[in-house]
Amino acid sequence: MNFEAFKKISYGLYIVSSKKNSKINGQIANTVFQVSADPPLIAVCINKENLTHEFIENSKVFCISVLAKDAPLRIIGQFGFRSGRDYNKFKNIDYTIGKTGAPIVLSFTIAYLDARVIGNMNVGTHTFFVGKVVDSDIIKKGEPMTYAYYHRVKGGKTPVKAPTYIKEDREVNGLDKYVCKICGYIYDPDKGDPDNGIAPDTMFENLPDDWVCPICGATKDQFEKVKQ
Repeated sequence: MNFEAFKKISYGLYIVSSKKNSKINGQIANTVFQVSADPPLIAVCINKENLTHEFIENSKVFCISVLAKDAPLRIIGQFGFRSGRDYNKFKNIDYTIGKTGAPIVLSFTIAYLDARVIGNMNVGTHTFFVGKVVDSDIIKKGEPMTYAYYHRVKGGKTPVKAPTYIKEDREVNGLDKYVCKICGYIYDPDKGDPDNGIAPDTMFENLPDDWVCPICGATKDQFEKVKQ
């Protein structure tokens, strides 16, 4: 089977959030799609091990915040590569509470859809939740981020629990590169990390001691050299 074929399927990139009593949580998701227009139904696919899955099952509500094309990797890392069980994903995030009680992410998003669950389907490691949209709006003008853009332009990685996760070949050529053991981000000295003030041609050994992975926030000691 050629798994490259799976990569030709188009996706967006979203933050799916929910609540459980007074607690809120959210995660990155790419498997989001409209089911029908009348009634307005939307579906999401969530890993059963994720805290957001537990929250949706409990409250029967979820909100989809559409990420803007210019959203930084740190936002994707905060919601996609950290667990809400031991980290407040809404730390330093601008958000409001929607009609369902689920949080609407305002930081780096262009639109939202707030929904109540009307049905679900067990699909092995994941659950499809279908929700009726009770509220939606445009937050700001802009283009939505696509999954392809996230990978091709931003160099993003896929969370292991994502429905589209495929184990990637980490072998690269050229200067020594280092891979994050948490999220799979590869630090390439040729490119540096311009978003965080690291110029191209900066070797990993010369990175500041307080530098962290731009995706998941892992420290330097969580990186290992890529095997050539």
